[in-house]
Amino acid sequence: MFETILDEEERGQVGIGTLIVFIAMVLVAAIAAGVLINTAGFLQTQAEATGEESTSQVSDRLQVVSTSGNVTENGSTGNYVVDNVTFVVAKAPGAGLVDLGETTVQVIGQDGQNSTQLGDLNADIENVLGVNNDVLTDNSDRAAVHINFSAPGDFANYNLLEPGHRMSVTFTTPSGASTTKEIRVPTTLTQDQDSVRL
Repeated sequence: MFETILDEEERGQVGIGTLIVFIAMVLVAAIAAGVLINTAGFLQTQAEATGEESTSQVSDRLQVVSTSGNVTENGSTGNYVVDNVTFVVAKAPGAGLVDLGETTVQVIGQDGQNSTQLGDLNADIENVLGVNNDVLTDNSDRAAVHINFSAPGDFANYNLLEPGHRMSVTFTTPSGASTTKEIRVPTTLTQDQDSVRL
């Protein structure tokens, strides 16, 4: 039933073949494990980066604290209009650093649509509280963004805001988070008003 191996050299050859197969299996398993570990590490890094970007797009946004407009007389008609709008802005709760110079402002209203970066505007970013180099770093920081609608180059298709004028202003931070503020000029403006809340 069993064949007796009398030659000792034949017994050794059978052991070497088994050993070679075993080593080959270990090498294949090691290579496969290395590939799996590398892939898992890459996916983990990519997932962390995606999570951070998604969080930034949701949380790193501006909060509009107040909006006011400067009332002036239109020299050609004698009517009172708003020539520039001031937005006092702060970081939203949980937001990281917000660079106002890199923030995009988009205006949509009855005179059309314009979009540009605050740093490229003739806008004046004024430090109200704690702002350095146009960057909001703390939740208590406040900056006043003055957008001049009477100066060519800011918003070419807007020229003074008449009473009753409505528009939507959207601030988009460098991370992609947006905040929209609807503003409406009161239907009556008088010479007694220097500014008006919008």
